[in-house]
Amino acid sequence: MPSDPGPGHRTAAPVPADPRDPAAVFAAHRDILAGVAYRILGQVADAEDVVQDAWLRWSGVDGGDVRDPRAFLVRVTTRLAIDRLRRRKARREEYVGAWLPEPIPTGGSSGDVSDQVVLAESVSMALLVVLETMSPLERAVFVLHEGFGFSHAEIAEAVDRSETAVRQLARRARDHVREGRPRFDPDPVTHRHVTQRFLAATVSGDLAALMQVLAPGVELIADGGGQVRAPLLPVRGVERVTRFLIAVAGRATPDQHASLVDLNGRAAIVVWSGSTVAAVLAVDVVDGRIERIYLVANPAKLALLRPPSS
Repeated sequence: MPSDPGPGHRTAAPVPADPRDPAAVFAAHRDILAGVAYRILGQVADAEDVVQDAWLRWSGVDGGDVRDPRAFLVRVTTRLAIDRLRRRKARREEYVGAWLPEPIPTGGSSGDVSDQVVLAESVSMALLVVLETMSPLERAVFVLHEGFGFSHAEIAEAVDRSETAVRQLARRARDHVREGRPRFDPDPVTHRHVTQRFLAATVSGDLAALMQVLAPGVELIADGGGQVRAPLLPVRGVERVTRFLIAVAGRATPDQHASLVDLNGRAAIVVWSGSTVAAVLAVDVVDGRIERIYLVANPAKLALLRPPSS
């Protein structure tokens, strides 16, 4: 995935801040903290809370006594995120239907947590979904090593485990990713082109064109969170997925329209109902066809998205 730094990548250290100014030191590391928190949690509100909690912890220590503020802050953020993820997983049985990560817009200059995550090279929807299958510790280890280039020794300190245990966790996490990700991800241009074809065929109700762009074993996973109507179980197979998409498109109201937007580093489809975001569809493309569709319709996960005119 081009948007992901590869193994061994090391996130560049920020410009040194005045060690006597705790706010300046924290601000210099905020981007990486937001990136770590979002990757571990997959939800912006949770990531924001974790970063805020990390600031409260940092503001209560004497920064002059901390030899490596970056390592200290990443360690605090990682542990807070792991704890929050564990609590969330304990409550997951109460969630209605499938749980998908919160789509996050690419770019912008508002300076909020979504921009910070993008600056930290946010991961794709496909990888975030795979990360959801891991234990909190596996996920944290994968994020820190594969996403941010931390060594196993550094991660061991961050998660309070031995280096041997961290290596085992990293190996299991990589196995999960190999098993769960598409065989390969096309370049962004190909991905955008296929997504455009998918959008055009769905909106026009062109059954033949839609079936041509979908792989025979295509799978659609929907997240309505119990707030809106959405399939509770995955819809599988080109015929069933096609019928579902055509039926949904046929119920569109005059004030609804769809457009391509860059989310999590790739082109995705945003469906607007007037000035409100109704849904997001992100896709995995393999060999020029769509193998998986992620339909996010839970309103709580669409709050970051704004109409093009706003």
